[in-house]
Order: sequence, then structure tokens, then C-alpha cells
Amino acid sequence: MAASEQVLTSEQLDLVCVNTIRTLAIDAVQKANSGHPGAPMGLAPVAYSLWQEFLRFDPADPTWPDRDRFVLSNGHASMLLYAMLYLSGVRNVNSSGQPIDELAISLDQIKNFRQLGSRTPGHPEYGAAAGIETTTGPLGQGVGNSVGMAISSLWLAARYNKPEFDLFTFNVYAMCGDGDMMEGVGCEAASLAGHLKLPNLCWIYDNNRVTLDGPADVSFTEDVAARFKAYGWNVVHVTDANDLNSLENAFTNFLRTKDRPTLIVVNSHIGYGAPHKQDTNEAHGEPLGEQEARLAKKNYGWPEDAQFLVPDGVLEHFKFGIGKRGGELRQKWSQMFAEYGKKYPELAEELKLMQRRELPKGWDKDLPTFPADAKGMATRESSGKVLNVIAQNVPWMVGGSADLAGSDRTRLKFEGAGDFQPGSYGGRNLHFGVREHGMAAAINGMAVSRIRPFGGTFFNFSDYMKPSVRLAALMEIPSIFIYTHDSISLGEDGPTHQPIEQLAGLRAMPNLVLFRPADANEVVEAWKVIMPLKHHPVALVLTRQALPTFDRTKYASAAGVAKGAYILADAADGKPQVILLATGSEVSLCVAAYEQLTAAGVKARVVSMPSWSIFEEQDEAYKTQVLPPAVKARVSVEQAATLGWDRYVGPGGIMIGMHTFGASAPAKDVQKKFGFTVEHVVEAARQAIAQSK
Repeated sequence: MAASEQVLTSEQLDLVCVNTIRTLAIDAVQKANSGHPGAPMGLAPVAYSLWQEFLRFDPADPTWPDRDRFVLSNGHASMLLYAMLYLSGVRNVNSSGQPIDELAISLDQIKNFRQLGSRTPGHPEYGAAAGIETTTGPLGQGVGNSVGMAISSLWLAARYNKPEFDLFTFNVYAMCGDGDMMEGVGCEAASLAGHLKLPNLCWIYDNNRVTLDGPADVSFTEDVAARFKAYGWNVVHVTDANDLNSLENAFTNFLRTKDRPTLIVVNSHIGYGAPHKQDTNEAHGEPLGEQEARLAKKNYGWPEDAQFLVPDGVLEHFKFGIGKRGGELRQKWSQMFAEYGKKYPELAEELKLMQRRELPKGWDKDLPTFPADAKGMATRESSGKVLNVIAQNVPWMVGGSADLAGSDRTRLKFEGAGDFQPGSYGGRNLHFGVREHGMAAAINGMAVSRIRPFGGTFFNFSDYMKPSVRLAALMEIPSIFIYTHDSISLGEDGPTHQPIEQLAGLRAMPNLVLFRPADANEVVEAWKVIMPLKHHPVALVLTRQALPTFDRTKYASAAGVAKGAYILADAADGKPQVILLATGSEVSLCVAAYEQLTAAGVKARVVSMPSWSIFEEQDEAYKTQVLPPAVKARVSVEQAATLGWDRYVGPGGIMIGMHTFGASAPAKDVQKKFGFTVEHVVEAARQAIAQSK
């Protein structure tokens, strides 16, 4: 198979390259005895055409800001992406995002597919290797991310492009399958993209008519093209995935379409070339088997016994295709950016900070300090005020809400904030509509594009977006999720809208930082911690109801929020008989109980615990200072499931929380019904003291 043994025509070399992609996938899955060979076998010519002829991507500098993005939303076909990264010669990058003299995916990495410690996990993982733009696998997430990437490109262009300086023009290509089309998040994403008329977004739909259970038509018979036309998309058909000319025409059609997103429907054959498994679900989620792999290679005109063969001339062909084209484009961009920096130095500096996920100087200037106030304000109110200050100081902070901006206080109201709408892409307020899951996926796409995004909804609806929150945590990206209406104190809306188990569920998620602040000044301090984060998404959980703003001359400074938990109020001698622990709205309940206990001669301590995960990161000396092991009498108070509080109250402690769903009634009546009263906390404190003796 040495290309040097004969002079290949252009068409023959194209086919050799396509079959190299196919056989690398076959061999990697076979060696791992695990994986999905069928989709890469069917889609190899599609990926080849896109990367070799159209993708504006420099393998030598894979983090170039204006590169086109390629998202493999059908992430089970991961070997397709790994093969393209290897064959294109994509360089890896260091922790600062700078290219290094090392392949992102080597042939040895492909041979190590799905093995511990490899850069080629079962589904693409952001950060595992350069060129993997986002983590995919849970179907629908990649296409959802792609909408956020396309939004980012248009927003960046609106803010930073100047006459003669088109810094941001990148397009976003997302390859997807039937699962992406069926998943709700994919539908939400497609609807949003159609509404926004994102002309830089292209989805490539692998219409292979097979799902894991068998023929797709046992569960999926809709006219996808008609649906997308109804969404407002441009729809193009390629009737044969092996027809490179038709693929070229389809991609050209996308590039010429300037008023809406494009869906390219590609009819393909899953497991193409495998004589007994092509067009069957057997090619979907398991190796072909040694004999079937040999027969497939025979059909390709490939040496049947060859393993991981890359014929002579293939790497060189990619080098002089995507490598040469991408390098020239990136070099021109770099030269343009250097001139841009001379003419617009402040804007150029913003872009440099964005790429490093750093904040501008003075990002925290003018943050409010809230005076003591027994009536106080809802933490959603104080958060909205803080958010508007920070967003003015951080120009690339962009976000919105799932049709609830007026309720969750996420609207940016300062002069010039504006709305991101079709044809007007410079606004910083995004209207996601009632699409919580699509919103969260888009926010992640914006985060990997280096914008600092946020999105808000009611806390109960965090369930609708949890898969995207989980992926943000897995990817270690600083997405900000703002959740309001956080407890049974929502009152009359009742148990359908009153969160119970959500706090426990999100606290269990690795790498997610959750804050539930107790008053307006804790909100300020929470935002001070949130903004510098580079590798952690955040769930900021806020109240609808007003909470007292504590008198910080009487109680401890809210700066303790930075350590996750702190002593808010204490016994005069610092030696409490009982510790009251709480988050959010229940902290004021504990403070009121503390005052009663103190007046009665009981030595009590109140610990506000807005962020368990941050508290767990503190050294043992600090944690012991806040929660002395010798004090066994402890009471936790939280209007949510008690799961997890046992680690802090201990076996002799008492947990006041929720063990059922809530109820529809005025908030005070609901609180009383479920035991969230000062009297109940005082009673529990006395009981805990008695039990500890």
C-alpha cells in the first residue's frame, strides 16, 4: 500500500486516505475489544472532505482563536476524530495552550484506544488532547455546545471586528446522528439556533437509519429535513456519503448561506464495507470481529492482515492539504492581530486575557456593601445587583435566562448591554426561551470559546439541565449556573416548583462549586470567589424571599465565605455547647435561635456553610477550628433533603430538613408545617446538648 509504488490519481489518493480513516477505526476498536466502528466507517469520507478541503484549522496551532470548530456530537464515533487528529498532524499544547513539539494523538495513542491513561478515551474528552473542542458522548450535548460556539463567534465579531480587521469569522461544524436528533436537548438547540439565524453553524446529520436497538424506523420515523426547515434552517441533502463531489457542493452551499444555520443530511452506511454487518446495529456498538474486519479490508482493497496501516503518502497529503491551508490562514490572522494590537491595544489585551481565562484589572471595582437590614432583600436581588456591576467590569461576560430573567434577576441592565438577537449579535443578554437544557449546553459551548457565560432559571429546573452541568464539571470549565426560588419557602407555587433533593444531588457532583449564600453580603463574597475560577463550574443557589442582611459589626465578616464555611456567631468564650449549622435562608433562622439560646445562658455557635466543597478544601486546622470535634451537640438546618449533613453533625447530631415534598401555601405556613421555626431550632439545640452528655 505504499503510494510511492505507483502514481495515484487524485481520486485514488482520496480513497486511500478515506480507507485509512476507516481501517484505523476498525483496528483500534478490535484491539480494545470495545467501541463503535460502524459510524467512523460510514462517515470517513465526510470527515475527510470537511477537514481536507474546508476546515479553517491549523494543526500546528490548534488553539488559534479564529479556527473553525469541529464537534463530534455522536461521540461514540470517537475514533473518527482521533484518526483525523492523527492524520492531520495536530500538535499538542501545554497548560497555557501553546503548541508543543508533540502530536496530540499519535499512532501509539490510537493503538491504546480506550485504555487507562490514554488520550483516546471511549468518548472525546475536552482537555485530553488538542483538537478535542468539547466533551461529547451523551447524545445531544455536542450539538448543544455547537450553538454556544456559534453564538460566541458572532458575539466576538460584533465586539472586536473592525474595518479591515475581521478577527472573528469562524464557523462551527457539528457531526451528529439519529440520537442527537431524538434527544430533547438537540431539539432545543436546533430551535434556538433557527430563531437566532446563526449563519455560521453547520450540522452534518449522519442519516444511516440504524440505532443501537436495530433499524431506526422502529422508533424514529419523522421527516428530519422538514422539521429543520420549520425551525428556519437551510437544509441540504447528500444522497451518498462516499460522493466527495456532492459533499463539496454541500459544504459550499453552507458557506454561501448567510442568513440561517445549515443542516446537511448525509445518507451513509453504518459499517460501510463490512459484508455481513453493514447497515446493521451489529456494526454500532461492538468490534467487527477478526474475520469481518479482514473481509471489510478486502472490500477496501486493503491488505487483510495489516494492522494500523498508514500508507505512504497519506500523512504528506494531509500535510499539504489542511496543514498547508490552515497554516497559511493562521499566519495571516496572526499578522492581522499584531496590527490590530497596535491600533486597538485595549481590545487586543481583552482578547489575550480571555484566552488565558484571566480577569481584567479592576474587575471587582464598585462592588456593593449592603448595610444591616432586618428586612433585607432576596439573594436573587443582591446577586442581580452584583452581576450587573461585574459584567460592566468584565466586557466578555455574556448570559441570560430560560425565559425567567425578570424572576432570577440575570438581566444586564446597564447602558449598552443590549440583547443578542438575529442580525444584532453584539448584545450581552441572551434570551434562551423555555429551553433550560439547551441553555446549559450552549453556555458550555460559550465557555470553551473563552467567553464567560452565565445562565439562570428556577432551582427546581436544574434537573432539566443537569447533564450539561455534569459535563461542565467533567470538562473543568467555568460555566456559571444561577438558580433562584431555591426551597419550600417558594410557598404557593407548591411542591412541583419547590426543590428538595437538588442540593444533595449537585453537591455530590465532582468539581462543581455550589454556593448557597445567607444574605446580601455573602452573595458579594460568593461572586468574588466565583469570578477567578478557571476550572470549576458554579451553581449559585438563591432565594426568592427576602432575607435579613446581618449586622457585620455584631457578627463575623462575610469574607469567611471564601473558606466555604465560617463562624458567624459564637459563644462569648469561644467554647460552645452546641453548634448550629445552616446554609442560605436558614442561617438567619439559626441566628435568631442563637440569640434566644444565648439569652437563656446556653453557649451556642452559628456556622454558615455556603459552600461545602470549598470548606472541604481547607486544612484540618481550620476545619477543626470551625467544627471542634469535642463539641458533639450539633444541629443542621436546611430546607432541603438532609443527605450529606450527617458528616457535619455526627452521630449525635440532629438534622432539621425535608423528608417529603413540600406543599402549596404561604411561605410562613409551609415553614411552620415542616419545622423551620426558631422554636424548633432552639428545641433541637437543647435536645442535642442533652444527647451529647
